[in-house]
Order: sequence, then C-alpha cells, then structure tokens
Amino acid sequence: MHWPIFRILRQLPLAVFATLAAPFAWLALSLTDLFWLALGRRQPRLDTRPSNTSASIVIPNWNGRDLLEKYLPGVLQAAAIHPENEVIVVDNGSTDGSAEFVRKHFPAVRLIALDKNHGFGGGSNAGFRQARNDIVVLLNSDMRVAPDFLAPLLEGFTDPQVFAVSCQIFFTDPNKIREETGLTEARWSEGALRVRHVLDDSVNRLYPCFYGGGGSCAFDRRKVLELGGFDPLLRPFYLEDTDLGYLAWKRGWKVLYQPTSRVWHEHRGTIGRTFSPSYIDSIISKNFLLFAWKNIHAPSWLAAHFFFAWSGAILSWLIGPSRERASVAGLARAFLQLHEACRARWRARSLAAVDDAEAFRRPMAGYFSDRFDPPAPIAGRPLNVLFVTPYPVCPPIHGGAVFMRHTLRNLGSLARVHAIVMVDSPDEAKAHAELAPSVASIEFRVRLEGHPKGIGALLPYAVREFIDPELEWLIHRQIYLKRIDVVQIEYTELGQYGGPYRRILWSLFEHDIYFQSVGQLLPTLGPLARVRAFVEYLRALRYELRLLPQFDFIQACSEQNRNHILSYLPELAPRIDSTLRAGVEVAAYPYRLGGRQPNTMLFLGSFRHLPNQTALNWFLREVMPLILRDCPQARLIVIGSDPPPAHTIPDYGGAVELRGFVADAHQALIEYALFICPIMSGSGIRVKLLEAFACGIPCVSTRIGAEGIETADGDLCALADTPESFARRAVDLLASEEMASAMARRARRYVESRHDAAEMTRRLESTYRRLLSSKAQLDAS
Repeated sequence: MHWPIFRILRQLPLAVFATLAAPFAWLALSLTDLFWLALGRRQPRLDTRPSNTSASIVIPNWNGRDLLEKYLPGVLQAAAIHPENEVIVVDNGSTDGSAEFVRKHFPAVRLIALDKNHGFGGGSNAGFRQARNDIVVLLNSDMRVAPDFLAPLLEGFTDPQVFAVSCQIFFTDPNKIREETGLTEARWSEGALRVRHVLDDSVNRLYPCFYGGGGSCAFDRRKVLELGGFDPLLRPFYLEDTDLGYLAWKRGWKVLYQPTSRVWHEHRGTIGRTFSPSYIDSIISKNFLLFAWKNIHAPSWLAAHFFFAWSGAILSWLIGPSRERASVAGLARAFLQLHEACRARWRARSLAAVDDAEAFRRPMAGYFSDRFDPPAPIAGRPLNVLFVTPYPVCPPIHGGAVFMRHTLRNLGSLARVHAIVMVDSPDEAKAHAELAPSVASIEFRVRLEGHPKGIGALLPYAVREFIDPELEWLIHRQIYLKRIDVVQIEYTELGQYGGPYRRILWSLFEHDIYFQSVGQLLPTLGPLARVRAFVEYLRALRYELRLLPQFDFIQACSEQNRNHILSYLPELAPRIDSTLRAGVEVAAYPYRLGGRQPNTMLFLGSFRHLPNQTALNWFLREVMPLILRDCPQARLIVIGSDPPPAHTIPDYGGAVELRGFVADAHQALIEYALFICPIMSGSGIRVKLLEAFACGIPCVSTRIGAEGIETADGDLCALADTPESFARRAVDLLASEEMASAMARRARRYVESRHDAAEMTRRLESTYRRLLSSKAQLDAS
C-alpha cells in the first residue's frame, strides 16, 4: 500500500476526533469567557523597577554534564564582575552525574537538584523562586557567553515597565545560517501565531522584541512570578518563553532586545536526541493551539483560529504535515488539555491590561516608539520624516516619480528626510545618488518576484503584490531608530502599512484613486477582462474606503479627486487637501514659446502604466489617420520607458518615431510643436501636462487626461474626447503658432501660480507641524 494512503487510514480516527473536538473546544473557551466577563476581575498591576546592579544566572540542566564542563567556567567569569551576582544550576533529575559534577568542581555555584525532570519551564520556575536578586538571567547549558555580556543586559532595565531584556545570539559554528538571533518578531495570521528571529545588523541599541528566548534572556523576577512563571500547560517543551513574552506585553510591560549582549549557542539540545521527530512535531502543533486557547481573547480571532486550525489539520492529514498548519495529532493532544487551557485562559484574562490587537502591535518598533518612546517636542527643530514609496524615484520615468522627486528635493531643505524606496533590482538604486543632498538616509527594498495568486482574496491585486514582511520590518525599524515624527506614504498600495498611531503622524498621498481608475478602465475592455476588472474594482472600493479613515492626513492629486473621495467619506473633509503635492519645480524647466519643429507631436509616458498603453493605441489607431489626412507632414515622437515593440504599432510610412526611454525629456518638451495627452482612464493630475505647461509646449488632451486642471477647452490646453475632435484640435494648433503660443503662455502662468513644488512643499511642512501639534494635544487629553 502506498505510504500516503497508509498514513491517511492510520490517522482516520484522529481526523474524526479532531472534527468533533474543535467545535467543543471553541464552545468551552467561549463559555469560559462569558463566565469571566460575569465573575472575573483584573488583577491590579504595581510596576516597580528592579535593582539592576546584580543578577542571578539560572541554568536549567538535564543530562548536560559535558556542556556544563565546557561552558560553566565562562559564565562564572562573567558573573565575577559583581560580588552579589550568583550562578544557579537547576538539575532536572539528570542521570549522567551532572549534580555530583557541579558539587565537586564548581562549589561557588548554587545547585538545585530536583528529583525528576520537570522540563525547561519547571526547572526555570524553581530557579526563579530561589534566586536572591531582582533580575534573573536564564541561560541554556549549551550557551557560551561573552565576558562582558551581563552589564548590557542589566542596563536594559531602564524603567519599571521593562519585563525582560534578551541577548543577541550567534551560533558557535559561524557557517550556520543564523535562524536564531534573539531579535524576535511575531504576528497573528490566518488564525495562528507566526514567530521568527530577525537578522538585522542595523539594530544597534535596545530594541523591542516579541519575546525573550528562555535560554538567553534577563527577566524581572517579581514580574515573572506575578505572571505565574513558565506555564506547565505547554509541557514538555516549546513556546513557554513565547507565551510568557506575550503575557508581558498584554500586561502592559516591555520586552527588549540588547544587541551588545552577545552569546553563542551550540544548538546541541537534548530534545532532538531524546524524542522522535513525529512526536516533536505533534508537541509543537499542540502548543501553538494551546497558546491561542489560553491567550487569544478577541471572539472573532478565536473563531477564525478554530476554522483555520480544523481545516489546516484536515489538510495536513490528507496531503502531509507542515509546521505552518495544525495537525490532527496536535489537535487531539491539545483537546486532552482543554480543562487546563480553560483555567489558564481565565488567569490570562485577569492579567491582561490591553487587548490582543494592541499586544501584537506594541512589540513592533513603530508602535513601540509611538506608545512608549515618542519623539521630542517639535518646536525649534526639523521634523523627522520617513518617506516610503513603492516605485523608484530616479530617474523619473513616470509621473508619480516626478512629483516624489520634486517633493523630496524641496522637503530635504525643511526637514530631516529618511527615504525607503522599492526597486525592481539592486542596480536601480544607483540612480538615486542625486537625492543624497536632500535626504538624511535612504534604504532600498527589492520587490519580491512573482505575485500572490489571491484566488477569492478580498485585497486588491495591486495591494497584494506589495505585501512584504521585510518592508514592514524596515518601516518600523526606521521609525524607531530615526525618531520619526511623520510617515509619508506614497500610493494607496502601501497604505496597508499604516495603523492606529497616537503620536506619530501618518500621511498618504493618493497619486490617483485606485478604484476610480479601475472603474474608468472598464468600458475599454473586452467581456472577460471586464469581469476580472470589475472584481478588482469592488475589491479596490472596499479596501480604499476602509483604508483612508486610518490616516491622519490625505493628499489628493486634484480637487476632483478630493470631491470624489468625499462623496463616499464626507467625514474626511478636514483631513484631505488637494493643493500640497501635485507640483513640479517650474524654475527647473526650460521655457520656449515658438521656434519649434513644425508639424511635430510628442507623446510622453511610461508604458509600465496601462493607461499610457491604452492611450497610445487609441491615438495611433483612431486619431493619427485623421491628422495625416489633413496634415500629411505631421510626425509623432513617442518617448517613454518600456515601449511596445516597434512592429506592434503602425508607423504610417515613418510618421511615427518610437524613441523609448530618454534620461531627460526637457529637450523634447522645448523642441516639438504639440504635446498630446490622449489618456482614457485613471485619476489625478497628469504630471506630463504640468511639465508641458512649464516648458511652453501647447497641448491637446482628453478631458480625463486633463482631470484636476481647472480649464475650459482652449484656455490652458485644447480638450477633445472623440477621434474627430482630437484630430481637429491638433491640426488647428499645428497650423497656428500664434494661437498655440498664446495658450501655452497662459498655461505657464497657471503652473507657476498653482503647481510650483517649492511653495507647495513649504505649505506641506507647515501642515505636518500643525497636525502634529493637534495630535499631541489630543493624546495629552
């Protein structure tokens, strides 16, 4: 019989049991919550700062005599810096002579010899109870410590809210991948806890982390005992320290990582030598479930947990186990401890000072900074601004990049700007050297390859493709290390990284309204593509209308965009401004009226952007033949990155010239006679039109293309929406230099007065300050 079939049949009773046990467990935990809400009470919290002059170093041991012989002398040497330091070895009923060895060879060590193996948690709890100092440092027996590891740990207990301070962990074998660093991170996703260690050498000072590893961390002894120590619910091993860290955050305390306290882990544990891999996996699965049953108190989170736990367990039963999913064996083992989980849940609820969502936020560095370590008062100093963009800024190959580039160049003289720029390859970072005078620092994140499938997902595709845990980590790290006052998010797609901040200002620039852009595209698509786009439109509408209220400040591209948002969310009126971001540095553009190459037209735009592809195709197929009929000498020059292959577009006997990307389009804007903007979809202001206005080139545009620019046909530019009218406006302007120059002169004055980036950025910085002051007053009240 093929082994997967054998496994499925062998685990069939467990699968049936899990199917019955899951709803019963959910009901039991829900009833526990109801009884607690009626009868329970929260335990008061009295925060005291521990004495951090000395520590008790506790080393749980089970059959690790060789490890004690190798590493205990180094621990004793590190502890000798203060006479009140003590080293305690808790022997968990070892059978290899560990206790006798310690008594004989290390008389200065306090030995607690237990009669049997109480596991890591039980042995550690015994050490906490008998320790003499306020701070207890837990070490694995296979941990080598730096001689000076202790002082930085003790220095980390900076205030009464610090619960634990974790070491930085290295491996004894330098060739091993550092899967364990001490810098822990966690999230709640798909009904389960997800934890990992982060390797980030930029973190060079005390930093928040989700939990302190039980084998390399200092704890406030009184706080640990207040929480009840390591919970025997999670016996025999795994997740006890994670559980304790989460309880601490939920209690309102802090867990910190100290990179200057260094230890080396041999990673030669006894668990792998004693238990089978299948048993270890079932215990890990069990404890992840019990973690949720004890600690997750939000009803919707708990319900989602049981759905994913049961479906994950059944999936593991059918296709094979994975540590990313529950297992039927783990679910069965957890159910056998349901009565213990209910008691632990009652106690955890009594200890909790914040809810689950807040407890997961606080270990994230940005939220930590916002809650515990806010920036200094802003009066009399430059603001610290974090500028985050999903697309390269340099070279400015698309309109959004022009807006961002000009804002950064002007904001850099008013504030201390730190930038995070997403690029498609490391080579794209080089072009951003021109921003060095304007930014205090710049970090690059290479976009992940491939795109999430998201079948049935509620998030829009454009948002899903920017889901990146490393980008999220980078944003939080910069907020914390750079003492950020304002986070400026570019584009709706990155809005997912915002959240409920109390002191730090979060600002979003809607380069366009995504759901509006998708909606405008629908009439141009075929039947099947239209259905797919309509689904994306509904996703985008749901996402954007939920997202925008989370931001303190929203910059719209135009007054039309602002009004469109307010038609759905009128309560956001005080928070949306349409006059602060859609600008160009007018003085930087060469300006020429007349003297241009006759009968030449210019199309400018990046062909990564679908509306530009659609616009050029419409113009070439529908409008260009009409222009050539009335003006046979007319030529079209097409400039933009990622152009379509030349053989895919008509060239009308050489009348169409496909240039592709050029580093500087200014020359083209003062050389050719007419600028065309045949855009059929999208929202916001077209940067290309503002640039054309600044350079004095007359323009013909569709009304959608000129959206956001207050103009009538022929005032600032000619407006036309049908092939016939577009061709007629183009031919008239090519034929009359006087009419074209008069219109271009009016357009230049308009862009100088309404869209100059220097003046807009000065007002933007003032707005940041005003909103930060209002936010500080609201938080203080």
